[in-house]
Amino acid sequence: MSEFLDILANPAFWVAVLRIATPLILGTLGVLLCERAGVLNLGIEGIMVAGAFTGWLAVYLGAPLWLGVAVAALTGAALGLLHAFLTVGLALSQHVSGLGITLLATALSYYGYRVSFPKVSTPPTITPFAAMDWLGLPVLAQQTPLTLLALLLVPVIAYVLYKTPVGLAVRMVGENPQAAEGQGVSVAAVRTGAIVAGSALMGVAGSFLTLSAFNAFFFNMVNGRGWICVALVVFASWRPGKALLGALLFAFFDALQLRLQQMGDAVLPYQLYLMLPYVLSIVALVLVARKASYPQALMKPYRKGER
Repeated sequence: MSEFLDILANPAFWVAVLRIATPLILGTLGVLLCERAGVLNLGIEGIMVAGAFTGWLAVYLGAPLWLGVAVAALTGAALGLLHAFLTVGLALSQHVSGLGITLLATALSYYGYRVSFPKVSTPPTITPFAAMDWLGLPVLAQQTPLTLLALLLVPVIAYVLYKTPVGLAVRMVGENPQAAEGQGVSVAAVRTGAIVAGSALMGVAGSFLTLSAFNAFFFNMVNGRGWICVALVVFASWRPGKALLGALLFAFFDALQLRLQQMGDAVLPYQLYLMLPYVLSIVALVLVARKASYPQALMKPYRKGER
């Protein structure tokens, strides 16, 4: 027990929690925007891979780090626009389209890497974002600016969703698109805008991995984080504040299992420790999701004029 308390008392542990949580926060906010507008976006895993690759490649070719983040966001937005065309414009299955986006974006990213570096045995590196030592806060000072951006986006998106006409329109088309259309709101335009904005955030989430957490792009680096974000939105009941808490909770379990492995002295198989964050997150998800109030028009295609 004392060793466990020592872990919690160590500032380095909380630095790791916040670092692990950053791409989850950004990705979860992106999924939340899409689903609040009534569209499921299972393309997040591939969008994160594409954002990680294009953002890193731009910086490797000489672009500033923030321009690399912008390239990743534009990549995500472009893939989101494709998803919107298929699901909003053509009213196709949101599940199938999302999975197709994931497969397409992942394959194109890996192909682009192979074409760009055909004879490289180890991934080329860049100089990533530096820690914000100037900030003066114990935990945040060891994070990069993208972590601060992720934290700031939580209240910003909450304000937009609940305090602005744009947010009201997004929530209306996610709950009752017929009523929104009756009020003169373009359901297609609002849903498309939400998907593009949410997908841009997913691209930024991917860029964090190559421009902050690591300094190179390698295969399978997203490692299922996109699917975790989809689950965290349900855990959060489609609310930005709870999405932040959910991301931090999963990151807490993930950081904890890494340290428990080091303390375990090989008594237990390491796979049990790897399972810990997922098992505990599933338990938390089951307990919370039963009472979650989801957008009523989620995953329901809408055609103008239909009742």
